[in-house]
Amino acid sequence: MILQFTLVASLMAGPPAAPLRVVTSTTDLWDIARQVGGKRVVAKHISAGFQDPHFVEAKPSFVLDLQKADVWAYVGLDLEKGWAPVLLAGERIQKMALSATGNLDVSRVIRLLDVPSGNIDRSQGDVHPLGNPHYWLDPANARRIAKLFQDTYSSLDPEGASEYAANAAAFGARLDAAEAAWAPARARLKGKPIVAWHTSWRYLAEYTGVNIVGFMEPKPGVPPSPSHLSGLIQTVQRTGARVIVMEPWYDRRTADFVAGKTGASVLVLPPSVGGVKGLDDYVTLMKNAIESLSRAVP
Repeated sequence: MILQFTLVASLMAGPPAAPLRVVTSTTDLWDIARQVGGKRVVAKHISAGFQDPHFVEAKPSFVLDLQKADVWAYVGLDLEKGWAPVLLAGERIQKMALSATGNLDVSRVIRLLDVPSGNIDRSQGDVHPLGNPHYWLDPANARRIAKLFQDTYSSLDPEGASEYAANAAAFGARLDAAEAAWAPARARLKGKPIVAWHTSWRYLAEYTGVNIVGFMEPKPGVPPSPSHLSGLIQTVQRTGARVIVMEPWYDRRTADFVAGKTGASVLVLPPSVGGVKGLDDYVTLMKNAIESLSRAVP
């Protein structure tokens, strides 16, 4: 069920007396938000790039930021369900209309993967019943996100519309150039078998054509059991997968165990902006993910 997020929205006919205040749930949305907004917005993020965005401490300072926000942008699809309701429970925020212009469930503009069918229950692990929320790891979705921010800012600040359009176009042009540069790495990945820890790499796999033959988790969010690891080792041996991709917050010892039994290598990849020093923006994040994975596969 979609979380009923609300926020303080500011609908103004003229230019803002101060920059639009934007709060995003993740660093990836934050970077695109600030690039499209330019000097007309001040953007903050709640989860950090080195954190698992499913699990974030709900600090009082985040509530204050949300109370002042003109735009609250979140990944949706229940990614933030473990912490966002606590932050958004304030009386002032609850009084705002759900249809407010600045309330951005970004997932509504995304072509989603892994939308389950049939009955969904806890026996299937932490399956997201509305689809896979890790959609930013596909540049096509980054362009959709940029357009959503452009349209939202232009509605809240009509006099800045041309500037927002120019900033969004500049972001798109930079992404176009980056895609051209990493095209050989992307082509090299097509069809190559890999193992991933979590389903967060599904969008990157669709974009690059890499073939995820197995997951370290038997079900999303469920730690691997000895029997699952035994079967995964057989899968790796059968398919010839030589890379295990994992996020920094999981236990590498388990991945190293599988790697040791199969001759595979473990590649720790940050899936978000700011995950490690130097990954300061979306394009750099994607470049690192694609080129690191291309170097790792045989």
